[in-house]
Amino acid sequence: MFSVRGIRFGGNAPLVLIAGPCVVESRDLIMRTAETIRSLAKKHRMPVVFKSSYKKANRTSGSAFSTIGEDKALAILAEVRRELGMPVLTDVHTEGEVIAASEVADILQIPAFLCRQTDLLQAAGRTGRAVNIKKGQFVAPGDMAQAAEKVAATGNTKIMLTERGTTFGYHNLVVDMRSLQIMHDIGYPVVLDATHSVQLPGSARSASGGQPEFIFPIARAGVAVGCDAVFIETHPDPRRAKSDATSQLKLSLLGGLLKQIAAIDRTRRTVVR
Repeated sequence: MFSVRGIRFGGNAPLVLIAGPCVVESRDLIMRTAETIRSLAKKHRMPVVFKSSYKKANRTSGSAFSTIGEDKALAILAEVRRELGMPVLTDVHTEGEVIAASEVADILQIPAFLCRQTDLLQAAGRTGRAVNIKKGQFVAPGDMAQAAEKVAATGNTKIMLTERGTTFGYHNLVVDMRSLQIMHDIGYPVVLDATHSVQLPGSARSASGGQPEFIFPIARAGVAVGCDAVFIETHPDPRRAKSDATSQLKLSLLGGLLKQIAAIDRTRRTVVR
């Protein structure tokens, strides 16, 4: 178990919400969305971390939106942290990005496709920031012990492991709920990413498709299994989102989802294992 700005992860700590738009599109969008997320999380008594990528480096198409500008996007995330008091999580893709991102973010996220990149993992670990490693779609849950060890070797044990779906044939993902328990047994807090898990990678030719109708059941199932945090990408109007338009949860639905998973988490905690 460890803490990030007073929010505890793991052990018997409360379920944590990690939420926000996929990518920083504008200051107005980020600030308005962050304020809504903070309000909803408070209503449902859930600790919350704001998530948004300042840069998307793993788009399906080379012509797809990547960033409004790295410095500009990081400055907006810094404002969320400073003005709204919310811890911030964002992705890093290369060792060269780590220092600048760590000056803004409380949690550095290693994208799934990069979860075996030793230099990147160790660079993130050396910052002293918490590191969220997303399990690659091609990686068995038990093998994430090796990824975690690369970060831990730097002396940083503030590590989380995230389930975000496993490749199931072409253009499809499936969530094996056993993964949550297997990764938990490695010894670190576990996160369920309920939005990337509904992606249909590359199915829309130049972009990934998605099945957002499965966000609710996947989130409910993961909380029932016992994840430590739930990761939800959410946008006021997903159809107009510049990234992951087919898999983000519409912001107006977030409150209903939090009500459900908070109730499931309370029930789960009353059962003696």
